[in-house]
Parts: sequence; C-alpha cells; structure tokens
Amino acid sequence: MNKPVIDVQQISKRYEISRQQNASSYRTLQETLLSLPRNLFKKKESTSEFWALQEINFSVSQGERIGIIGRNGAGKSTLLKILSRITAPTRGRIELRGRVASLLEVGTGFHPELTGRENIFMNGSLMGMNKREILSKFDEIVDFAEVEKFIDTPVKRYSSGMYVRLAFAVAAHLEPEILLVDEVLAVGDAQFQKKCLGKMGDVAQHSGRTILFVSHSMAAIENLCNRCVLLAKGRLVIEGETSVVLRQYTQTAQAAQPIGDRNDRKGDGRVRINSFSMKSVEGEIVSTAQSGKEITFQFEINNVTNSALTGVLVAFGLNNLNGVRIAHFNSDLCGMSIDAIPPGACRIKLSLPAIPLIAGRYTLTTFISIKGVVADWVQDAVAIDIDEGDFFGTGRTYSATDGQFYIPHAIEIADSENHDWI
Repeated sequence: MNKPVIDVQQISKRYEISRQQNASSYRTLQETLLSLPRNLFKKKESTSEFWALQEINFSVSQGERIGIIGRNGAGKSTLLKILSRITAPTRGRIELRGRVASLLEVGTGFHPELTGRENIFMNGSLMGMNKREILSKFDEIVDFAEVEKFIDTPVKRYSSGMYVRLAFAVAAHLEPEILLVDEVLAVGDAQFQKKCLGKMGDVAQHSGRTILFVSHSMAAIENLCNRCVLLAKGRLVIEGETSVVLRQYTQTAQAAQPIGDRNDRKGDGRVRINSFSMKSVEGEIVSTAQSGKEITFQFEINNVTNSALTGVLVAFGLNNLNGVRIAHFNSDLCGMSIDAIPPGACRIKLSLPAIPLIAGRYTLTTFISIKGVVADWVQDAVAIDIDEGDFFGTGRTYSATDGQFYIPHAIEIADSENHDWI
C-alpha cells in the first residue's frame, strides 16, 4: 500500500496575544528612558493564548484534490502555512512526500525587485529544477500568465492581478508533486479564475499531482475537489466526500450565528447591522417565505457616530447553498438612493413583490458603504428558507432540476392561415 503524500498527525498551533498596559497613552523619549530601570523589576506584560488549530488529523493520497473549507477564522490559512513550512506547528507532525509549491497570498515567493523572468528562474531553482527544465516550461508559463509584455519588468510594478497570474502559472507549471492554493485566486478576474480551476483539474487528473485548495466558493470546491476537510474554530469537524461535507457545512455553518454576533465582518464599523427579520405582506414576522408571495427583509442597524452619514450605498447578495451568487440588490442600481443614515438606531428594508425562487435555503450577504468606504460587510449574513408556493397560480411548481427561478412568461401558438394567436 502506498504511503500518503501528506500525513497530518495531531497538528496544533498556538499564538500568544500580548496585552500592553496603558497602550493608548503616549510618552516622550525622556519618560521612556527614565522608566527603564523601573521596568526591569516589573512583571512581564500579560499574555493570553489563542489556539488557531487543535489536534488536526488527516492524510492525502497522491493525485487527490482536497478542498479545505470553513468560515473566516476557522484555521484554513494557518494550516496551509504549516504545510508550506512558512510557520511551524506548536505540536504534532507533518510528513510531506514530494516537492511543494504554494500560492498563499499576493507576493508570496516573489522578490519585488526582480523581474518576472528572474522570479520564474528563482522559483524553479528553489524547487530543485535546473535551468534546462525551467526553460522547457518558460514559454508555457508566460503564455498562461498573459504577462509577455511585462516579463522583464520588476514585479513590484505589477498589479495584484498580474502578480497572481504569474504566481499561479509558476506554481502550476513547474511540476510540484503537491500544490497548495489559498483564496488568493479571488484577486484575479472571473475568466482567469475559471482558467486556473481548469488547470488545477488537468494537473491532478493527468499528472497525478496532489492539490489542497482553500476557497469560500462552494461551486469551485464542488467542481474541483473530490474530497473535503471542514474546519471550525481550529478543529476538524468532518472530512470525506465533497458533496457530504458541503451539505453539512451549508446546513450548519452558514448564518449559524445571529448577524449581530458575527465577528468575521469587514468594515470600519461606523454602521453595523445588528438583527434581521422577515415580514409578510400583512406585516407579521415570519420564519420562512413562500414562492410567489411578497416578502420584506428588515435589518436593524446602528450608526455609532454622532452625526448623519451621507453617501450611503446598501447592497445585498443572494447566494445559493453552493455559494454561487444568483441575484444582486443595490440601492443605487434600483434608483432608490439613500440620502443619509441618522445617528443611532434605524432600519433598512429590502422588499420583493413576488419571490421568484424555488423552495430551498439561501443566504444573503449584506454590504453597507459610506462614500465608497466599507462600513459593514458580512458574508452569508442570514439564512433564508423558501417554501414551495403557487407562483403562476396554476397549482404547479418547478422541481430543482428545472431551474432556480420562476420567471413570468407566456407561450402561445399562431394559426398558420390567419396568423391569429390562438
């Protein structure tokens, strides 16, 4: 029996969080120097422990495509950094059999002062390849990355998209046995992401190379990976067949916490969404909506500043349980510009005159910006359950294989002689 190419055994990673005393006060250089003798006899500043990973165990066979999923802060990127040997585990052991190439964040593994050409050769050398081997792949790398005009330009002048294109091309084409890819592909455009996913699939299927892929896109994970690992709060929840793991993740992880308790939000915090409710056309709070019926999504928000905030943009993204964006709602696009958000508590509502969705569970991503600066952004902020309803008024409904939306339509036939619609 062949040994696994990746064997993770009881991996744990601990960080110490320091808490400075009087961190908010400013002192002069003289005050700092005078306090040095006193500080020699003081106890060290208080610290606390944070376990990013705890007792992770799994193994990966050659040629497998493993998806690593979980909410922000679950430990996904920490795990890849340990596998890439960027950081060492606090406890446990990892065995890697083969050369490893990693694409973890923009800039990783590149020297900004070197040109694209020089970085290709440097990366190949670090992976143990000789000049002839690198040259045999060079044109293919440049063509895939679409940076031929800038190949002799220092990469510090590249845009983030160009950086990622070249970094992925190098990692994918220099034939590592193990390829580790974090969410960094999200920096590229949609066409390049699709190109990268196709390349990773080809690499695994035809070259027998192993891929570990971290992504928040459930559609990408489903299309690429044959097995999944789900992490939550630094612990391994489940590993197994992709469809099984995704089903558990989407049923339990998405919107499991009330939106006001979510700490994985982004933004400067001037405005914060604290709660969510759904109301029927009669104004009653409901737990589910129904296809074809009017519904209002209501959000309680709080402006923590002491003044009204202008230049407001409110947007919502509707996602299915595979993480695919299927609809977008935007205050500017629909012509309902918001003049200002007053200080203190207020409400935002999103109204749909007739829900066009088939039965199932969906999530809403919430987004608020003030004059172009993100104030509050929560991915998969709330879960929405849609019950089957009589959208067309005919007593008939779609099945999941027919589509995701009900669209009002008419189908008619004309008389061939009189050309009258029957």
